[in-house]
Amino acid sequence: MSTPFPFTAVVGQDDLRLALLLNAVSPAVGGVLVRGEKGTAKSTAVRALSALMPEVDVVSGCRFSCDPDSPDPGCPDGPHAPGAFASRPARMVELPVGASEDRLVGALDIERALAEGVKAFEPGLLADAHRGILYVDEVNLLHDHLVDLLLDAAAMGASYVEREGVSVRHAARFLLVGTMNPEEGELRPQLLDRFGLTVEVAASREPDQRVEVVRRRLAYDDDPAGFAARWADEEAAVRARIVAARELLPSVRLGDGALRQIAATCAAFEVDGMRADIVMARTATALAAWAGRTEVLAEDVRQAALLALPHRRRRNPFDAPGLDEDKLDETLEEFGGPDGDGHDGGGDDDPDPGPGGGPGGQPEPDDAPQGDGDAAARPEAGEGGEPQPSGGTGDQSPARAAEPFRTKVLSVPGLGEGAAGRRSRARTEHGRTIGARRPRGALTKLHLAATVQAAAPHQRARGRSGPGLVVRRDDLRQASREGREGNLVLFVVDASGSMAARQRMSAVKGAVLSLLLDAYQRRDKVGLVTFRGSAADVALPPTSSVDAAAVRLESLPTGGRTPLAAGLLRAHEVLRVERLRDPARRPLVVVVTDGRATGGPEPVALAGRAARLFAAEGTASVVVDCESGPVRLGLAGRLAGELGGTAVTLDELRADSIAGLVKDVQATRRAA
Repeated sequence: MSTPFPFTAVVGQDDLRLALLLNAVSPAVGGVLVRGEKGTAKSTAVRALSALMPEVDVVSGCRFSCDPDSPDPGCPDGPHAPGAFASRPARMVELPVGASEDRLVGALDIERALAEGVKAFEPGLLADAHRGILYVDEVNLLHDHLVDLLLDAAAMGASYVEREGVSVRHAARFLLVGTMNPEEGELRPQLLDRFGLTVEVAASREPDQRVEVVRRRLAYDDDPAGFAARWADEEAAVRARIVAARELLPSVRLGDGALRQIAATCAAFEVDGMRADIVMARTATALAAWAGRTEVLAEDVRQAALLALPHRRRRNPFDAPGLDEDKLDETLEEFGGPDGDGHDGGGDDDPDPGPGGGPGGQPEPDDAPQGDGDAAARPEAGEGGEPQPSGGTGDQSPARAAEPFRTKVLSVPGLGEGAAGRRSRARTEHGRTIGARRPRGALTKLHLAATVQAAAPHQRARGRSGPGLVVRRDDLRQASREGREGNLVLFVVDASGSMAARQRMSAVKGAVLSLLLDAYQRRDKVGLVTFRGSAADVALPPTSSVDAAAVRLESLPTGGRTPLAAGLLRAHEVLRVERLRDPARRPLVVVVTDGRATGGPEPVALAGRAARLFAAEGTASVVVDCESGPVRLGLAGRLAGELGGTAVTLDELRADSIAGLVKDVQATRRAA
């Protein structure tokens, strides 16, 4: 809509609004990452902030928004003569999840650069966002190499574009805001650390506050301009306060006492590196300026820690973000402070807390253990002498997963074309050059040798008799590159009674948890299908959130017979649906079972037919053999043969003997 929702009309979300305002006061804080469930005003608050940003003066005609008082000496549109300038509102530029690298950083016209020797540069979104706001919705779904480029530009204040020896640099200083829903996957800890502040948002559980949210939203939808007019005075007051805080910021003093508290806090929470200390110092300084003070107090340090540290304490995707506030207060008190006070005095700093204050408490977990009985059912003899719970279900309380370990690489044979990742070989935009082809659409990666080779035979016809080379568009060749892709790793886990022995299931969960951690590091999507009793369930549809899979795994109930065929058929259906949604992403099916099939009529024959569906479609598969004991039936190996894959024991998942897995899979297929 042309009239944004007023920033001061956002109900609650105090931490979110404060973090955005601090970055508006001091962009050096490093941006904000907003994490939260859908429908919590994340995007609304970010878009509303752009209307509060003061207008900027720019050099007339400059595509890179140079400041007329201090123009960038290296501006591609420069040098700028003093004089003409114009004022315009600060921009808010949105980066789509599917944006290309050229759209983000800009594009060079390689043809003109080679043929005419000129730097014809088309600015990208980083140039558009200079001296404004760059907003990335669903930043966790953005390709890693784009996130790296984005955060590098934010950290350096400049963007560099280099193609085949042609280089362009331009200023790119902006307020970076990313939003994400953790259910759809996490950012890597290295990327999380590059965001200055993080805020967790959740919908209020207070009925009065929810009523006020709905009331204001309906009023805005009915008459956007009229609603905005009613909040104009509050908006003007906050805009003036931002300007005043910016002017006061250089005068704010960060004393040795506050610096000592910052360093002690980062050390106490074992934060990696020094970026957290620097961000906390900048945030505390901005907090003091926002409050109209020229001295940083202990309350500023405390609030800065709550905004700058939670996301930096994550060591792996299964760690929940957060900060122990009791420990924080003890640290601040132990190391004293400029005013000898460790309390949070930021209650008066928020421009408009709204009715009911901020969101109450933390979001409730999405999932809880289901169907977990406390008592084990009376066992009876089952197939292979394994105890089987009576009554078909016989749930047992979930076993805790064993400690995860580093697994060997499981990959999909062949050469894919899926999303960039770190698992299987694929044709990608980044990686080693393996050949050249004519470009389809815009040229992104020039293969110089192939281009010269294509142009050379035509030089006489083009009038070139001396040194040099005339290059035309038809001569250009795109480099074909090979890198790695992320796959869909679908876990099919046997949770039946034959797997339910406490120590055994603990080892199985530890192995799956280890594979999940590996999938996170390799940027895969994951899914989880479980089977027990008489049916199979999709415990987790394919998602990028491996921590959600870990939660489902931890609460997995066990017991009952082994409907292996039902589990395989359900997995086959999941892959069919996912293939329609994301046809380029190749699947890897990991079946975790001892190979027994006891559920339903003719369970063994039915399981064999289900397995052969995967083999017929060429789906890569691995069976993790969980059979234990001195006497083994080898059923998992037989299942792997029918799947067209290979089997590996829990112990071999750690060992070098699995290194030849891909060759084994290919050999099996050739033999078939």
